[in-house]
Formats: sequence, C-alpha cells, structure tokens
Amino acid sequence: MEQLFQRGQGNFPSFPDKKLAISFADQLFAFLFTPRRDSIEQLLAIYEGLRDIFSSLVFDVLKDEVIAKQQAVVFFDAIPDIYQWLLKDAAAIVEFDPAAESIEEVLVAYPGFFATAIYRFAHQLHTQQLHTLPRLFSEYAHSRTGIDIHPGAQIGTSFFIDHGTGIVIGGTAVIGNHVKIYHGVTLGALNVAKELAHKKRHPTIEDNVIIYSGATILGGNTTVGNHSVIGGNVWLTHSVEPHSIVYHKSEVVVRDKNPLPEPLNFVI
Repeated sequence: MEQLFQRGQGNFPSFPDKKLAISFADQLFAFLFTPRRDSIEQLLAIYEGLRDIFSSLVFDVLKDEVIAKQQAVVFFDAIPDIYQWLLKDAAAIVEFDPAAESIEEVLVAYPGFFATAIYRFAHQLHTQQLHTLPRLFSEYAHSRTGIDIHPGAQIGTSFFIDHGTGIVIGGTAVIGNHVKIYHGVTLGALNVAKELAHKKRHPTIEDNVIIYSGATILGGNTTVGNHSVIGGNVWLTHSVEPHSIVYHKSEVVVRDKNPLPEPLNFVI
C-alpha cells in the first residue's frame, strides 16, 4: 500500500495532467481556427495564457522550469508553420470533397481536419522529444474522431482525410504530399515484435496517392509509388510502382428471390 501513496514521488515517472492537456489542445485549435473579434491585446493575452499552460504541462514531466519554458518557445515558434500546413490541409478537403461547401465548414465541423490538426501539434511535440504529452494529444483526437494517427508518423502537405472513422496510421509511416485517405484505412506493421520498436515497421506512401476505404497496407519495406490508386478493401504487403491501380476483385451475384411466374395458357 505504501507504494500507492508514493506514486509520483522519488524515481517514479511523472505525467502531464491529462485534463489540462486536452483543454490545451482544444484551446490551441480554437485560437487558430475559430473566428474572433478580440483586440490585439486580448489575443496576445490568450496567446501568453496558452504558453503558460504548455510550460506547466512540460514542467509536470521534466520538473525543470527553465527547460519547460525553453520547450514552450520551441513549440510556439513552430506554430506559424504548422498553421500554414493546416490551411493547405483544409484547402485540399474543400477542393476534393464534394460535400464541403466552404473552408469555414471544414475548420469547425470536419473530424478529419481536427484529427490532422491535433496530429500536427503532437508531431511537433514528438520532434521535441517530449514523451507522453504527444500521445495524450493523439489519443484525445482518436477518442473524439475515431482516427488514430501516431505522433511519430511523417505526413506531408495538403493531407486529405474523408470521413475518417477507423483510420489507423502507425508511428513509422511516411506519407507524402497531396495524399487522400478514406475511412477504415490501416497503415500498419507486419510484425509487432518488441525488438522491432526502433525499426521502420509501417509503409511509405508517396505523393498524390489515393487510398480508398477499408484498404490495409502493411510493412516497413512496403512503398506505394506516387500517383497510385489503392482500391477499397485491398490487403497490400508489398510495394507497387508509381501510377499503379490496385484493386480487390470480388464476385457479387444478384438474383431475384421471387419465384418465376407460372406460364400463361391461352385458350382460343
């Protein structure tokens, strides 16, 4: 029982506040993409408040106030570039989704865009080698959208997710620019042995690839060449050349379940 009361003390690992991390992710998303009528002074105050929250989250893990503030500087210095990348992601959704009527609709109502935004925040944290916090971000997006993107994945610009429910993207996946992914897609590993933890286990998807719903692409040596189309429900464990079309062929038989009508007898 004594160990339970010593949790978080001594050499036991410390964790960021989960509720605060989720609140920070929501506030940062709202700060970047919710229309505001605040003055410059009010926006600066919100911005500084976000920096303070971030520093607190990092301090919870590192227990070093100076390093926590340095990490906050690095993260917020990256925000303008992340914001530009996300605008390109939103523009891709507007361009290719016939149901999207405006970029404003995408920013506030599309789960695929929200998951992409949280991924880009988490990926920045991952590059700063901040452990646990990026996973809290990604798991929050997963629970809210059904889209599971590991913070370690590398995803290029103009990334398009349509619907999105059931998408899984592994931590060593590499995705190029202008890639479109539909719901139920898995970019996963062929082998989940622990000794492969630091090896590339997930596929590489080159530029301008479309992956339709239900497709599963596995393996660190698997590369989908640029401008390829992967059809729905495809199971792929080997590389395909650029400009390929890969599809799953299945036979569908349709017959009338009603009995044939009795032949007509004509009496003349």
